[in-house]
Amino acid sequence: MDTTSGTLDEALHRLHGSGPEFKGYLSNHGPMAVEALVRHGQAHTVHRWLDAYGARLEDVPGARTPIGDADWQEALGDPLRVTDWTRYFSRWIARRPWREVLAQWWPRLLPGIAGAATHPVIRVGHAVRSLVTEGEDAPRLSELAHALGYWAARHTLLPVTVAPSGGAAPADALAALPRIAEQNVTPLRGYAQLSGTPGWPEAAGSLRVPENPEAVRENLSALVRAATLNYGAYGHGDGVMLVHAATAPNAVLRTLPVLPQELWGPSLAAAWAATAAITSLYAADAPLPPPDASSVTAEEVFELAAANGDAHVIKFADTALDVAASAEDGDDRALAAALNAVRLMGSGD
Repeated sequence: MDTTSGTLDEALHRLHGSGPEFKGYLSNHGPMAVEALVRHGQAHTVHRWLDAYGARLEDVPGARTPIGDADWQEALGDPLRVTDWTRYFSRWIARRPWREVLAQWWPRLLPGIAGAATHPVIRVGHAVRSLVTEGEDAPRLSELAHALGYWAARHTLLPVTVAPSGGAAPADALAALPRIAEQNVTPLRGYAQLSGTPGWPEAAGSLRVPENPEAVRENLSALVRAATLNYGAYGHGDGVMLVHAATAPNAVLRTLPVLPQELWGPSLAAAWAATAAITSLYAADAPLPPPDASSVTAEEVFELAAANGDAHVIKFADTALDVAASAEDGDDRALAAALNAVRLMGSGD
């Protein structure tokens, strides 16, 4: 990613004047989308994209009461305290290395990965990637504080315990998930149906979580791949919401290298819980063939995503290109999944 022009930092500076949500519950995808655009050679489109997208954003919510090290648990999961949380993490990141702050807070935030339809952890993943690959500077460190603050404010536990302890590979576990009865719902209403969905607890518990850290990383990578390809066939259930089944675990995968290895297993388990829930909520019952990707390159696919302009399309294409980069020669299914997102979504939230 070329940031010599300062495009990413300029965009983040602009975005940090807006809150993490708008219209009461819609997530601000700006920081995630612009990071993906710059990374994939579309820096020249960023400010024009942001001019259009930023028109719908709202101001940063007002602060309420400062959060301290002794009382942070009281504010966990309170969306009205999001600015308090951002300021709390900004103070910590200003006086300690960001990797230490992340390692301390990751296990505290991980159980709430499903909050705000997993957007907070996805935002953290993009922030971490830019810090790791491009280095530290004020806008990128500030973005991590904003992302962690959003996660803390929207921290939400699933109403059903997911403790994967089986022997299934990610693709097999994903394929075994039943669908909830009423799929045209908000995430919270959908999550509430999981425990009563026949066969869901058993299917959600079937995934194998290895003890070896490198095997954990391989399984998490396989989960991202399976969820990406699953979108190619089942994305027509809900083209917008199902993208998070792939982008959320990919955010976790991008963060693993900066975390202590003892956190890798729990990270896989939490990522799987989120992917399993979203898949059961929003994947179609029956598959349809995705678009043909045999004649397009990865670069061309991302150009199409950027031209589409929808933030979900851009972020999903970003994940699909990760999967495509590690695929065997001739396997264009991840690119086909990205083209499916382009087909299913127009420019929107």
